[in-house]
Amino acid sequence: MKFGILQKELTESFRAKLSLLNSTKEIEFAINLIYKTIKYNKKILICGNGGSAADAQHLAAEFLVRLNPSINRKPFPILNLLTDTSTITACANDLGFESLFERNLEAFGKKGDVLIALSTSGNSKNILKVLKKAKNIGIYSISFLGNKGGKAKKYSDLSLVVNSDNTARIQESHIFLGHHIFNQVEKKLLRKNN
Repeated sequence: MKFGILQKELTESFRAKLSLLNSTKEIEFAINLIYKTIKYNKKILICGNGGSAADAQHLAAEFLVRLNPSINRKPFPILNLLTDTSTITACANDLGFESLFERNLEAFGKKGDVLIALSTSGNSKNILKVLKKAKNIGIYSISFLGNKGGKAKKYSDLSLVVNSDNTARIQESHIFLGHHIFNQVEKKLLRKNN
């Protein structure tokens, strides 16, 4: 690989992450909302497709187990809405793949919970349906998006949009954003317990 290509991709990744500075107030709001949600014994639900499904699973593990290796703490309540192959294939076969997240949210989500939806395009049908269902239940939705937000911006209570149309750069930024938000929430929750 030529240094020029590596430099170009590193620069694109840096610019995508820097675009999050346009959402500083919204990110701070998300941190405080997630903190209060957990403080008041509610839970976080998270979902995404493809690479975003892997990112949702990754972030859920950070909250359930631990984010910082030097901090041993109790698990924080987060549920990945994409759980197992039996549920995925049954829902896809019987109801349609676009109903998967909506169905799981209806089963596990309660008023006062928070939904985090990850989508690089903002146009996935199952993401749009879960955002609409969240509104109906009274679940506040935070969306990590790219590509100007897509249709999901219309249905999200809070949209955090990475200014890029490159899927890889958007997903890298979503993981950074999730780590930043969860790290700040963890700090606030641990301060509360001291």
